[in-house]
Amino acid sequence: MPGSEHVITLLGKPGCHLCDEARAVIRRVAADLGVTFEERDITSSAEDQRAYWDMIPVTLIDGVQHDYWRVDEARLRAALSAAGTGTGRPDQA
Repeated sequence: MPGSEHVITLLGKPGCHLCDEARAVIRRVAADLGVTFEERDITSSAEDQRAYWDMIPVTLIDGVQHDYWRVDEARLRAALSAAGTGTGRPDQA
């Protein structure tokens, strides 16, 4: 499957309602496109806390920041499509 080589990472923390909303969107897109989905708790890393505390949830595609605060499903799908073709950066869908 073409999308399966990509990885979507959700950076969040426990008790974050926006993270819950982002997780639902990302799970749906990842399942539809066959993309790997992983989560990282920023409270387990001082570096992540410094970098992302004010922006969670943060969505990364293949390690590159794509979105923060909210996940737009159409934008995420477009970014994964662009990344799959090599015609654009994932953060500029």
